[in-house]
Amino acid sequence: MKSLQRVYWICLVLVSALSVVLWYSHATRLDVTMMANVGLRGYVRITPGKMDQFLDVHFKECALVSSSGQMLKAGKGKEIDKLDCVIRMNNAPTVGYEHDVGNKTSLRVVSHTSVPLILKNETYYFQQSVGTVYVVWGPERNMRQDGKGHIFNILLKAAKKYPHAKIYVVTRKKIQYCDGLFLNETGKNRMQSGAFLSTGFFTMVLAMDMCDRIQVYGMISDDYCSQANHTAVPYHYYEKGRMDECRMYRVHEKARRGGHRFITEKAIYGRWALHKKLQFNHPSWTDRENVS
Repeated sequence: MKSLQRVYWICLVLVSALSVVLWYSHATRLDVTMMANVGLRGYVRITPGKMDQFLDVHFKECALVSSSGQMLKAGKGKEIDKLDCVIRMNNAPTVGYEHDVGNKTSLRVVSHTSVPLILKNETYYFQQSVGTVYVVWGPERNMRQDGKGHIFNILLKAAKKYPHAKIYVVTRKKIQYCDGLFLNETGKNRMQSGAFLSTGFFTMVLAMDMCDRIQVYGMISDDYCSQANHTAVPYHYYEKGRMDECRMYRVHEKARRGGHRFITEKAIYGRWALHKKLQFNHPSWTDRENVS
């Protein structure tokens, strides 16, 4: 009798365990399906009256085009324009530079500090280039949505004026996530170390969120400026006569407050390239490229 009761309880436990496994498997599949349909939740469209539309894009291969002076005389325009998605930063122009950087712009990642520069030519950006997606990042004090966020208010006004413009903002949680990435990669708290993440950092994270493979153009490696034979180029390809790129990088890397850690960020990208589908072009990071 006791043996039969033991068998009964064992069977009951097994059935219960199997039920839990089946339920969990079903719930997991539902969760994955739901997540696949909500888009990139770290990026929300500015739409008057609501803020519930997430960026929902996916591309097989993207071009991430740096604003670096490395792009001068690159001659990569046609190659760049052939890719599924072309990502640019801030107000980097294409007109007059088509041979080197291409003409196509699928998405722009814009710093809060560059928003005024975009608005100086708002008709071009928000009306003529109606197919371009704009993703704007900035600190909470500028992007808050309670009427006190200066940059957010400007963007909301633009969204009302150009209702077809696709203007998104990076959410506070996503910015915190990027801060966490920086901490995990460097062991340093970004705020305590006095560093600001660059537009390039947010652009790289977004590209990895939405692209299967990323072709990066014009971005130098972390050790490029220490090479004796490195080429001196402008910080931006469209701003000649300004401080050269490597000097700018060194100044920011050593800044106690408010500096972008450009060199540190490039070292992070180099490590990501070992695991993510990143390929660096002009100059090529041949010793770091991910071979797939």
